[in-house]
Amino acid sequence: MKADQKVDAPAGGGSKKLIIIIVAVLLVLGAGGGGAAWYFMHNSGDAHEEEAPAKKKKKEKKAGPPEYLPVDPFTVNLQPGEDGAEQYLQLAFTLEVGSAEEKENLKVNMAKVRSRVLLLLSSKRAADINTPEGKMQLAKEIVEQTSEPLEQRGDKQDVVDVLFTAFIIQ
Repeated sequence: MKADQKVDAPAGGGSKKLIIIIVAVLLVLGAGGGGAAWYFMHNSGDAHEEEAPAKKKKKEKKAGPPEYLPVDPFTVNLQPGEDGAEQYLQLAFTLEVGSAEEKENLKVNMAKVRSRVLLLLSSKRAADINTPEGKMQLAKEIVEQTSEPLEQRGDKQDVVDVLFTAFIIQ
């Protein structure tokens, strides 16, 4: 019987070692797989952020006071009215923008901004913009014009509102 016990004892110890080795290998593979999954998920998020930083900036709104950009006054000829008389518009306004970066971008591109607004204003008639509703519509149109991308295939500008500071029709 002692011979049988000696044969059983090493076989039992060998199977315990085999189980310990299998468990250790499974733990290492599981930890490696979890680490690899975390690495790839983490890096794919960073790559996605690098691809669309402008889109992310647009979505992020900072809390705090609004940013304002005063625009130099305009004096433009309006389209002739029904009586054919020439009329002029003297207009000054301030743009409310979404961020300090937008403000700086619009400052750098002020020539384009002014050109767009000048073309819009010179297409108007006094009767179109003389009423409060007409002024509100003009403000919306200025927001649309100044929000358009300043570069080809660029992002839209974050212009929130137009605040009139002077509005004189002669």
